[in-house]
Amino acid sequence: MPTGPDRPIASHPATRLTILLGVRDQTHHHSLSVILMDKARKAGIDGATLFQALEGYGTSGKLHRTHLFAEDAPLNLVIVDTPERIDAFIESVHELLEGVSFMLSPVDVIDF
Repeated sequence: MPTGPDRPIASHPATRLTILLGVRDQTHHHSLSVILMDKARKAGIDGATLFQALEGYGTSGKLHRTHLFAEDAPLNLVIVDTPERIDAFIESVHELLEGVSFMLSPVDVIDF
C-alpha cells in the first residue's frame, strides 16, 4: 500500500498485555498458556501470540531454560486489543493470574 502525503499511515491506540509464564505452569492439570490463549480467542481479543524463549529468570532469580533432558522454558503470551477489552480480559482470568507476573504497555497498532 502506498504511503506518504497521499496515503498517511493510520494507527490506533491499543494495550499490550504480556504474561510471563513457564512451560510447566498448569492449572487443573492443563497448560496455563493454552488455557489463557483459548480464553483470549473466545473473548474475541484482536490478537495473541505465544513465544517460547531459550532462557530467562524472574523476580525469584531462578533461571528457567530449555534443556536437553528437562523442559523448563520461559513463555511470553502477548495479547493486544483496546484498553477496555484488555481490562475486561484480565478481570475474567484474574484467578488464573495469581502468582503470575504480567505487564501492560500502551501501543500504537498500525493496520496496512
